[in-house]
Amino acid sequence: MPSITGSFAGRAVSQCSVSVPDQPNHEMQLMQVNGVQKSPDPNWNDSQMSYWGSSDLIELNGMQRGYFTNQHRDGDRDCGTFEGKITTTGAQMTVEGTWKFTGGTGKYEGLTGNGTFKGRMTAPGAFEDTWEGHYQLAEKSRAA
Repeated sequence: MPSITGSFAGRAVSQCSVSVPDQPNHEMQLMQVNGVQKSPDPNWNDSQMSYWGSSDLIELNGMQRGYFTNQHRDGDRDCGTFEGKITTTGAQMTVEGTWKFTGGTGKYEGLTGNGTFKGRMTAPGAFEDTWEGHYQLAEKSRAA
């Protein structure tokens, strides 16, 4: 499986949160973030990424999970899932977790792979991540 690395910078385009009254500072959030991937691998460089995440936070710490898609320059798309742990120290919110490809279209149909990511909130609604992992294109995709 080829190794991949990259980074992502994006902004929230949709966000909502609700307070859960079971304990102080308990909040659940839904968010959509859009941005651009940068990677030395041309399959992912400059792809447009969107992710949809749900978070369950107490005192701004907790878990996040969700889904992502990458729209590639050739029009093909890949998709997957992620989950991570959110930690807030002072004014800095970070997240570390894992991701997994679940498929795609065109060249990325049958795509498999997984990896890890680390991210941080750089400003309200703005996020930066770095990621690494491995992937395998399906045999029919590589033969085309």
